[in-house]
Amino acid sequence: MEPVVITLAKNTGNAQAGAGSLLGTLLPLLIFGVALYFLIIRPQRKKTKEEKQMRENLQIGDEIITIGGIYGRVIALKEDTMVIESKSDHSKLTFGRWALQQNLTVHDDVPTANKKKK
Repeated sequence: MEPVVITLAKNTGNAQAGAGSLLGTLLPLLIFGVALYFLIIRPQRKKTKEEKQMRENLQIGDEIITIGGIYGRVIALKEDTMVIESKSDHSKLTFGRWALQQNLTVHDDVPTANKKKK
């Protein structure tokens, strides 16, 4: 009978050590996952949200830059497209709204990421 009691005590100790090693194995992975979220995923989501808001708040008359580097002024807006007039020769070009890189016109009623908080 005594060897059985000793064997049970040893198995109980091994089960507790196994749980500790499992925690030791998963803890670095958990820390890495949290760091990945706060350093990469969260800032990218914030940037995407700000870009979407900038495209939605685009107004006729805004001075813009496209992703191709074309400077112009918005003269017409549709749901997914915009017509701009280039600055150099006043030609009219049609772009998708996704091609908007930067809105150079600052509106007081629209919050932007470029404004400094007071």
